[in-house]
Amino acid sequence: MNQHTHHLAQQGAENETVTCFRCGARVAGPTPPVTWTCSVENGGRRYFCEHCARDNLRAIEGRLDSSWW
Repeated sequence: MNQHTHHLAQQGAENETVTCFRCGARVAGPTPPVTWTCSVENGGRRYFCEHCARDNLRAIEGRLDSSWW
């Protein structure tokens, strides 16, 4: 990655938000806080906030799709 593309990648990252797939909570930035959970379902990443992850911990550990819970 050269300096120009690195700068463009940084600019795009400033405007990104991460959204909880279940409740719609948002956080600014390209990466979620460490308290959030990430799940890969049907080839796509889905992020869940700490509250939704806590409420559905057994289903997450059982590797059930989020549509089930």
